Amino acid sequence: MLRIEDLSAWYGEARVLRDVSLNVAAGEIVTLVGRNGAGKTTLLRCVMGLHTARATGAVGFLGADLARLPAHRRVRRGLGYVPDDRGVYATLTVEENLTLPPPVGPRPWSLEQVYETFPRLRERRRSPGTKLSGGEQQMLALARVLRMGARLLLCDEPTEGLSPLIVQQIGTILRDVKDQGVTVLLVEQNLHFAATVADRHYLLAEGRIVRSLGNDEIRAREHELLEHLGI
Repeated sequence: MLRIEDLSAWYGEARVLRDVSLNVAAGEIVTLVGRNGAGKTTLLRCVMGLHTARATGAVGFLGADLARLPAHRRVRRGLGYVPDDRGVYATLTVEENLTLPPPVGPRPWSLEQVYETFPRLRERRRSPGTKLSGGEQQMLALARVLRMGARLLLCDEPTEGLSPLIVQQIGTILRDVKDQGVTVLLVEQNLHFAATVADRHYLLAEGRIVRSLGNDEIRAREHELLEHLGI
């Protein structure tokens, strides 16, 4: 579904991605792990068309080259970006946050489908964004992109700052989303969480993919990988 070949990106003279190549098949959850500053968020922004500085390489989605497409046209093709700040409109209710962006992608979820997958959002549908917990904001950010019609979710640190119980709930939601045919590329620091939700993992270091890992290897080498990540 997603193919990245020899992707490099700069901020000014600083090169933050170096010839990155990876792929994500339809129906997979794939995790991108690495230290802070390794280039993980920049990679997601390049895929989404939000990196406005210099970049080279190829990004393909469902067999089409995205190089010349602006971000809004990538959304129409089925890409959805969930940033680490979640982007919830504080003065709008949950339901207003869900219904304000128009469904533009190829497979938009109905409001009822959203509420079936995110029952907490149904309970909180009249609550303004300012009254939501961090976990509820994360659920809303995920649900809003699905409501718009994303086939591939680009998720940046969805568990950051959340309690273990909420992290477990986010994991359940991601697995449910996968079961409904949505593919996920996930930036994540929590290796234990990553191994419970993802099919495969790429390790990014100093802007390069240095290793591809399966779940068995993640579990067997968790201590070594945590040291590598500085956690």
